[in-house]
Amino acid sequence: MIELETMLSFLTAAVVLAFAPGPDNIFVLTQSAQKGAKAGIAVTFGLATGLIFHTALVVLGVAALLAVSPAALWGLKLAGAGYLLYLAWGAYHAMPVALNSEDLTLSSFAYYRRGIVMNATNPKVSIFFLAFLPQFVDPDRADPSGQVMQLALLFALVTIVVFSLIALASGWIGRKLFASIRGQLIMNRVTAIVFTGLAVRLLIPF
Repeated sequence: MIELETMLSFLTAAVVLAFAPGPDNIFVLTQSAQKGAKAGIAVTFGLATGLIFHTALVVLGVAALLAVSPAALWGLKLAGAGYLLYLAWGAYHAMPVALNSEDLTLSSFAYYRRGIVMNATNPKVSIFFLAFLPQFVDPDRADPSGQVMQLALLFALVTIVVFSLIALASGWIGRKLFASIRGQLIMNRVTAIVFTGLAVRLLIPF
């Protein structure tokens, strides 16, 4: 079990990191603004689920391999960038819809799956976990792997809370923008630009 003082320090750092502008919370913000808070919250849970993948990599030591293997790292980065460009294409060509109509093009599960893919194909999360989590692990206590998993769970919970708040706020703002066809077109174009920027950012060398 992690000591209370260590846990509080970790939670403080995790909250600050969750609010700091980055690919994941920007992804939640744009999806919420474009499709509503429900979609953003579904994406948030997908992103949090994706953290399980990165936690497993860290515990198994695979993240260390990604850190030293350019081929493996670039393969994962290219997959993530390709997925983001696919989303950018879809957002750019999305047709405006009536504000009172139900958008049934994607289910909540589809947005949840989108969050998982977004997170799991970002190798920077594994590298971040590899560098960040061990700082709060006490090597003198039993089961270091268990401590890593506890920290990762706390990080996921913080992510859900913070990103859900972002989804609710941006969903409300997005609904105001979507009151007009022009507003929808602008938001679709902005979303496409953001997704493209995230794809380019993912491919920038460390």
